[in-house]
Amino acid sequence: MIHTVWPYLAVMLLAAGVFPALERRYGWRLFEVLPPIVLVYLTVTALAVSGLWQVNEEIRAAQGLLIAHMVPALLFLLMINCDLRAIFRLGPRVLAVFFSTTVCLFIAFISVFLIFHRWLPGNTWQPLAALSGSWVGGTANMIAVKQAIGMPDTLLAMSLLTDALCYSMWVVVLFAVARLAPAFNRWTRARSSAEMAAADTAPRAPTVPENVLIWLGLALLVGAGSAALAGHLPTSSMISATTWTILLATLAGLIAAHTPLARFAGASTISSAMLIGVVAVLASQSNFEGIARAPLYLLCGVCIIAIHAALLALAARLFHFDLYLCGIASLAHIGGVAATPVLAASYARSLVPVGILLALLGYILGTGFGLLVASVMAALAAN
Repeated sequence: MIHTVWPYLAVMLLAAGVFPALERRYGWRLFEVLPPIVLVYLTVTALAVSGLWQVNEEIRAAQGLLIAHMVPALLFLLMINCDLRAIFRLGPRVLAVFFSTTVCLFIAFISVFLIFHRWLPGNTWQPLAALSGSWVGGTANMIAVKQAIGMPDTLLAMSLLTDALCYSMWVVVLFAVARLAPAFNRWTRARSSAEMAAADTAPRAPTVPENVLIWLGLALLVGAGSAALAGHLPTSSMISATTWTILLATLAGLIAAHTPLARFAGASTISSAMLIGVVAVLASQSNFEGIARAPLYLLCGVCIIAIHAALLALAARLFHFDLYLCGIASLAHIGGVAATPVLAASYARSLVPVGILLALLGYILGTGFGLLVASVMAALAAN
């Protein structure tokens, strides 16, 4: 059994790296259903339950310190690749599809909560709130919302499993409906966006060792500075010092993205590694308690996607959106920047930059969206 911090950290790093390495090396079909990040979470949780390390004061303090500093640093790094000017150059039609998708998801989350709230007593609505952050942004937004609302670590498994399984199902559907585009566009009286072009992001140089050190140091400094500044800002039942820290780090990243600093390579690579590391540390604090409720959350996830799809189709009919943009906007929310370009390329290669930029816009809005959903659910649960 592990009793000290350094062996514990070694296990976290190994667990965080092994599944991405296996996916890159072998590309097993397992990873299409359960992405490496979910497998890391489940594996580390299983190790925690097996008692590989003792949750003593030293390890517990290390876990809290790592999460408190790594989450804002991670969000800062993720924002470095977000160019707001490029996103707004996409034009009103593309942004209208994106924000219509956001509204449809909001209605879907609240509707499903009202349907299933009898079976979600106490604070067990929180996994849905955390999931909403992921289904506009990504896993980092899910973790940010989880931290901001004080969701117990034991409930994170439900958010991650629902995210992974429902997302995988939805990707298959979006790929399959591409052949229905002509009929859908006739029904919505929309013009196809297949010929649309958008400015691509500038190519970046390879990551070099000194950039890794600079980005890590800068991200941790921004995280520490955000936490220090958050201590002087007003708080409430929904806006805690942690919430302020997360929002300030996100703002700092957005500002840095529009400075010469953004030309330095490495932020994306480091943020990817840091994200899976954060998930591993979170999993090390949790166990399988309450996993029996997972089928209920999976059902909620399926219902959310179904309601979202129906509402988005109605919005497409009303505002004359075409199928390609609807599919890309939906996956930009639910799938994030990794999957959206692949779907966009299957529709039309000219739409790949659109998919990337919309997914990046989702990263910007995901945490705020999740906090809004959490505040509404908290208010409804209290009544």
